[in-house]
Amino acid sequence: MKVLVIGGGAREHALCRSLSLDPDVTALHCAPGNAGIGEVAQLHPVDALDGAAVARLATELAAELVVVGPEAPLVAGVADAVRAAGIPCFGPSREAAELEGSKAFAKDVMAAAEVPTARSYVCTTPEEIDEALDAFGAPYVVKDDGLAAGKGVVVTDDLAAAREHALACERVVIEEFLDGPEVSLFAITDGQTVLPLTPAQDFKRALDGDAGPNTGGMGAYSPLPWADPKMVDEVMATVLQPTVDELHRRGTPFSGLLYAGLAITSRGVRVIEFNARFGDPETQVVLARLQTPLASLLLHAAQGTLDLEPPLRWRDDAAVTVVIASHNYPDTPRTGDPIEGLDEVAAKDAPHAYVLHAGTRRDGDAILSAGGRVLSVTATGKDLTQARERAYKAVARIRLDGSQHRTDIARKAAGE
Repeated sequence: MKVLVIGGGAREHALCRSLSLDPDVTALHCAPGNAGIGEVAQLHPVDALDGAAVARLATELAAELVVVGPEAPLVAGVADAVRAAGIPCFGPSREAAELEGSKAFAKDVMAAAEVPTARSYVCTTPEEIDEALDAFGAPYVVKDDGLAAGKGVVVTDDLAAAREHALACERVVIEEFLDGPEVSLFAITDGQTVLPLTPAQDFKRALDGDAGPNTGGMGAYSPLPWADPKMVDEVMATVLQPTVDELHRRGTPFSGLLYAGLAITSRGVRVIEFNARFGDPETQVVLARLQTPLASLLLHAAQGTLDLEPPLRWRDDAAVTVVIASHNYPDTPRTGDPIEGLDEVAAKDAPHAYVLHAGTRRDGDAILSAGGRVLSVTATGKDLTQARERAYKAVARIRLDGSQHRTDIARKAAGE
């Protein structure tokens, strides 16, 4: 199978790494990719938001499967353009991707499907904003209705900060605060059949102890030793299948990766948000544990034949990912700094630990930082303690001036 992956972050590097290890994949392409992805796939320049350009590239490459990684191309309808060219595509249509593209649309779908979620108000005027903030009280949860690269949510006790964020959004969703730990659960679906993947937990705040501003994610781990073993079945029955069924009923079937961000509250599981694609950095740990070959799984979803896929197989190993971010992230990051130590990790820590590139670019023989989140250092081990040790040992070998990372990823879950 010839596969083309669209995107250029650590999520896409994780996807490309898994696909490159799949014996069914005879040729692997990525557009636009990054310095690390270039080691396992052939890179092509493309505007990932231009559906016609992506479809043209897929046709030229005779791709038999296109995998769209990021949310922005999905919301722009890139998957529709690829499918219109007669090529199977893993990723929802533009209409179905509104589940992530609009928080208000997602709330509407959840209400129709009776999916448990936080009570909320959709606001477009200062008066509505003030009423909603007053109704719920602190802590305030304020979400930009549209895409914001993981940085559109503010959770704060500061009324002025909550109001400022809300006023900066064209349309905003203000909702009640959900207590309890958060869980990320991915599911592969073809629009009818739903296959849940293993749960993961990510770390949104920039600093240790969940302090500092929200980011796109500073690390993740899987499995979750503290989670109820029946949780996945419960989420399948109350969240994932009803949501897929509701979208199918509306004539906008959701085919691809449905990501449920969940809060395990004192009143049960509640949906915080839906995403229409693999999450980053959770993908890095979930795929590290997936034993089932990835290509046929994604192709079955793209072709509407997911019911033919045998039960998924998982490694017993635990996995931990630590994100190395640029100086000043999540504000405007500093880029163009050389990254050293990558060869050292490959020589001394493989196969148990490896580096997935996010914001990187190649300049001759040098690899330079090119974004906010630069690298995802991923490691596996017999348990979370060993996976953590291996991940942080590899992190210590990498040198990037001014870089930052959290030191407490999976620490609590490992019982340390």
